[in-house]
Amino acid sequence: MPHRRRKALIIGAGIAGPVAAILLRRAGIESAIYEARPYSKGIGGGLQIAPNGMHVMDEIGLANELISRGSIAESFDFYSQGGERLGSINRDMARRFGQPAVNISRAVLNEILIDKAWCACVSLYFEKRLIKVEDRGDQPVIAYFADGTTAEGDFLIGADGVHSIARRQVVPDGPKPFDTGLVGFGGFVPHSVLDGRAIGRHVETTFGQSGFFGYGYCSPDPKDGVMWWSTQPAHGMDAAMFRALDAQTLKQHLRGFHRGWHDPIPAIIEAAENIVVTDTLDVATLPTWSRKRSLLIGDAAHATSPHAGQGASLALEDAMRLARLMQEGQELTATFQAFEAERRPRAEKVVAIARRNGNNKREFSAAGAFIRNQMIKLLLPLGSKSMDFMYSYDARAA
Repeated sequence: MPHRRRKALIIGAGIAGPVAAILLRRAGIESAIYEARPYSKGIGGGLQIAPNGMHVMDEIGLANELISRGSIAESFDFYSQGGERLGSINRDMARRFGQPAVNISRAVLNEILIDKAWCACVSLYFEKRLIKVEDRGDQPVIAYFADGTTAEGDFLIGADGVHSIARRQVVPDGPKPFDTGLVGFGGFVPHSVLDGRAIGRHVETTFGQSGFFGYGYCSPDPKDGVMWWSTQPAHGMDAAMFRALDAQTLKQHLRGFHRGWHDPIPAIIEAAENIVVTDTLDVATLPTWSRKRSLLIGDAAHATSPHAGQGASLALEDAMRLARLMQEGQELTATFQAFEAERRPRAEKVVAIARRNGNNKREFSAAGAFIRNQMIKLLLPLGSKSMDFMYSYDARAA
């Protein structure tokens, strides 16, 4: 009789899910992806894939497409609210780490990954919201969905993000995502908004007395090729409350919060449309990442706030390392334990760094903000070197 391929049920079609499916397929494991949301090409704001994530994209043949449809980021430059330059990090990434950092819209990235998964003969199903996982030992793993359908496989991978339903199945009484007390606003504006400001391929970011603002090119498209984001203390307003406001009221809030900040921040806010608002959450640690034949990866296992720019890249690393470990042919429980033992220290270190970085975006007194800015100028060169461990990691060679 012909050997039956093992089948993975992958929950979530964000970043980790499609890449894990592509790489598992290469390892001889059939995969099917189940996504709770409808298929869409217009979700989310912008993000950055760091060199460590780009190594994985290169492995699946997508690095050049990301570069052509996104924008290489040659540095992160920091400013004060009044426009004083505080310093720069992440220069010359391609030479130092073998791949550049690339800014791209989440929607474009998702489209690229979904198309690649389809081309790899991965089955994808949308509007499939997981409600329960049944794992009875010698029987197939069964995933139950809200529409009344089920799916069977040999094991299940939870790649369904910070609000993971799979996590509740793996760790039923585990910690909930932690609200860091910051709210994120973001979106895209035309290239023309930056006319006259020669930022080139640099990402420019600003520390305010309260909050943070950043912007940079993320696409060659002149109509919406600049991504921007604002990070603010919540002050009792969560993302859902902001999303309930009409567009003009939301923009008025941004105008007020960033009043007096240096150019071109006011112009970016005026040009902003379709503003995305998100709570800033993380998952610092879980008691375990697996249970029986179910494993968590990406944000489902170790959601990180955006303040280290590593969420997407950690998810890509997870997908690569899991596929490599699966190729070794160990018993499933041993593979899952080896994956967690390898990945947990790195992931939790990055989550902690991101949370600490977020503390610099909270509210300060005028004197406190001045002292913080002086410390940034003084310590940035040293701090930058200590972050090299994130970018130098290559999941292909780990």
